[in-house]
Amino acid sequence: MKFLTNEKLTIVGAGGAIGSNMAQTALMLGLTPNICLYDIYGPGVNGVAEEMCHCAFEGANITWTTDPKEAFTDAKYIISSGGAPRKEGMTREDLLKGNCQIAAEFGDNIKKYCPDVKHVVVIFNPADVTALTALIRSGLKPSQLTSLAALDSTRLQEAIAKAINVPQYKVENARTYGGHGEAMAVFASKITVDGKPLSEFEISDEQWAEIKHNTIQGGSNIIKLRGRSSFQSPAYQSVKMIEAAMGGAEFYWPAGCYVNNEKYKNVLMAMPTVIDATGVHFSEVTGTDAEIAALDASYAHLQVMRDEIISLGIIPAVEEWSTLNPNL
Repeated sequence: MKFLTNEKLTIVGAGGAIGSNMAQTALMLGLTPNICLYDIYGPGVNGVAEEMCHCAFEGANITWTTDPKEAFTDAKYIISSGGAPRKEGMTREDLLKGNCQIAAEFGDNIKKYCPDVKHVVVIFNPADVTALTALIRSGLKPSQLTSLAALDSTRLQEAIAKAINVPQYKVENARTYGGHGEAMAVFASKITVDGKPLSEFEISDEQWAEIKHNTIQGGSNIIKLRGRSSFQSPAYQSVKMIEAAMGGAEFYWPAGCYVNNEKYKNVLMAMPTVIDATGVHFSEVTGTDAEIAALDASYAHLQVMRDEIISLGIIPAVEEWSTLNPNL
């Protein structure tokens, strides 16, 4: 089997449903034969490693460990789903303190054991601030770390396709920006369906309200339907992100990235992005006045969450970030 690279990919939280799906997806896509599965729960990650071996992927070199030093040392790419999952009735923000503490330790492990890592994808909620925490503590350049935000846009794409009864792939430029949570900003002005502007389709105000609701509550709906949080879609999308960083097909769905420009300062949020072998690159968000106002509100919400983890002592005040990460 031909692989994209031979460099080490470490999957953090590999004993869980997301992590195990990431391992299988990475091997099925032929990203690298050298995959290290890391989790603090030994029997679980051992079981995932056994299952991957039972798949008999040709040329695969699958290792597993509960030791962070072994897991992170020599890793060139990392995907982390290593936080507590969301349960029914919880918002992503309910996970804030505990998962940001996990993210802080995650960032410390990167700085200590693999400071030359090439790209890191963080996907555990609330992803905007867990990823920000990991970036600050890791010392990485902003282009080297992203968070998973694509699911909000793919959920918008699906909701529109259902509403107007077309195949999902015919809906293009469905995008959400800002936070990955209840305050996400839904952008519709550039959406096309089979090449035609969405405005040419008869979507009532009630239908649009339902589309937005289904997009924002897409993760909650999965919990209601399956009794647990999403695992297949975040696993696939995060592996596609790391594939792009490895030099594979570029990733064009929005990714969470560090933003510090004239308008949006010192946050990590979903933007129009491209991930390629040189990292993540974002461009300016354009849209209607109402869409930009929604993005501004989402940014304000991210500032509140950021300031809360500062008040908890998990990360220092903004003006002190450069003491931990000179790249910020």
